[in-house]
This record gives sequence, C-alpha cells and structure tokens, in this order.
Amino acid sequence: MNKPESKKIKNQLTIVGSGPAGLTAALYAARGNLNPLVIEGFPAGGQLTLTTDVENYPGFPDGIMGPELMDKFRDQAIRFGAEIVNGEVSKVDFSSKLHLVLDDNTEIETKSVIISTGASAKMLGLKEEPLLLGKGVSTCATCDGFFFRDQIVTVVGGGDSAMEEALFLTKFAQKVYIIHRREIFRASQIMLDRAKANPKIEFILNTEINKINNPDENKVTSAVLFNKKTSETTELNTDAVFIAIGHIPNTQIFKNYLDLNENGYILTNEGTKTNIPGVFACGDVQDWEYRQAITAAGSGCMAAIDTERYLSNLK
Repeated sequence: MNKPESKKIKNQLTIVGSGPAGLTAALYAARGNLNPLVIEGFPAGGQLTLTTDVENYPGFPDGIMGPELMDKFRDQAIRFGAEIVNGEVSKVDFSSKLHLVLDDNTEIETKSVIISTGASAKMLGLKEEPLLLGKGVSTCATCDGFFFRDQIVTVVGGGDSAMEEALFLTKFAQKVYIIHRREIFRASQIMLDRAKANPKIEFILNTEINKINNPDENKVTSAVLFNKKTSETTELNTDAVFIAIGHIPNTQIFKNYLDLNENGYILTNEGTKTNIPGVFACGDVQDWEYRQAITAAGSGCMAAIDTERYLSNLK
C-alpha cells in the first residue's frame, strides 16, 4: 500500500505558537497583508489557557478568564485573515531555506518564521498539581497573588525567583512559607537577606512537598511535607502553593540552528531578530525576565513589524 504524500505548503510567514505573543504577531501580520499561518502548538492558546481569572491585562477592569482572553486574541487575528491550524512543529531545517515539518507530516517552506513557543514552568511532579492548577496551585505570584489576600501561602524554591515571588506575596498574604529542599540557596545574597528580613516570611528547609490537599474540594487546603534530614512527615495548612523552581523554554527543536543562552532561551537582538535572517522570536521563549501576558503581546507586535520590514526588503 502506497504511503500518502505529505501536504506541502509555501508561504510568506509561519508563526509557531498561539499564546499572547504568537496571536498578537498574527494580528499585526494579517493586518499587514502577510497572510500568516499560525501553528497552534500545545496547549492551543498558550499558558494562559491553564489559568482562571486574569486581572492584570489592560482593558478588562472586572478581570477575564484566561481561556476567554485567548479566544478573543484568536478571533481578532482570524478576523484580519490569519490562518490558524491545530498541530505542532516536529522538525525544522533552517540550514538554507526555512523548512518546518508538522506532526502530521505537513511540510512548510516559508520566507519567514516567528517563534513564540513560550516556556513551561517546571512542576514538582505531584499528581495533584494539574488538578489544582489555577485553584490554589500557581506558577505566577504576579498573576495570582491578589486572590490570596489575608491568607496563608507557600512558595517552593530556593532561587531568586522564589524569593521574588515570596516577597511579592507578602503584599497580600498574612503569612508566606518558603519551602526549600536544601539548606543552601541558589538565590543571591541580597534577595535572600530581603526575604529573611521580612516578618511575614518563614523558611522551612531540607523539606519537600509530597502531596497537596485537596482536589476533592477543588482548592488547596494543606500540603504534606517530608523532612529529608529527619524523615518526619508533617501537614502544613496553606491556601495556596506557588511553585518557583524555574522555567523550561520550548526551544528543543531549534537548538541546532538558533543561538540560545545557557538556559535554552532564544537570544534576540535589534528587537526580535535571531541569528538566522528571517527568523524572529517573541514572548516567553526569549524573555526570561518578565514572563507576563502583556509583555509577550508587546513583543509579538514587535516581531510582526520586524518580519514585515524583513520581507519588504526581500522584494
């Protein structure tokens, strides 16, 4: 039996990823008559589809649900002519022309690429995490801290990001625990000193979380702790668990072609340009500092404008 031929596409612009950065890039590119093709990736709509209330995106004074916000992004991009397809990019070849292969074997030869594949938060690997994500388990204090005013919260991690999250949460919470599996911190001394000086923060060291309660109640009520030194198991009452053990940029398939930093984020210059002409990057895949929907959307706009200028110079 003959194997069916793979679908082949030639276009001006392919956008990889459909979070705030990718869909903003699609909106601007479509309005610039670049006829962008957006490969959604997983999850379609990016990390915001995994959150509940979004209260810090301008224009929504009463807040908006993450999935609903991304639906609006999507609808607006489609309105101006962006084509959005479900699927993931499985392979790229940027050695001469710009080639991409999708998971259904569709082959794309394109004149330009905008990479907006984002970064995934590292998780603890507990079975309760996906069940309670957005319901007390969070990877973003800036996004969700406000919901825990006058409550008890827990931050997991030992680096600068964990200290920053904990310090930010003290603006709202009555008590903030920092749980770290070691005694030695990766955090800079200045950040560690600030956290230790804050009366709302208490450190629990040499300890891991083994379980988060309670998915049955659809909220976080406590965490089961395991002390690695004493082998003692205890239960800590907490209303939220903020996981701050780092992010993994989704750049694995690009590593043979694009310049990355030591943590795998795409290096850009002069806006959103990468080391390969015609390939641009925006959003969390190249932003290890801010990681907000609004900054991702802004960089998506920049990438579309940079791409438009690049393509106009090809003519």
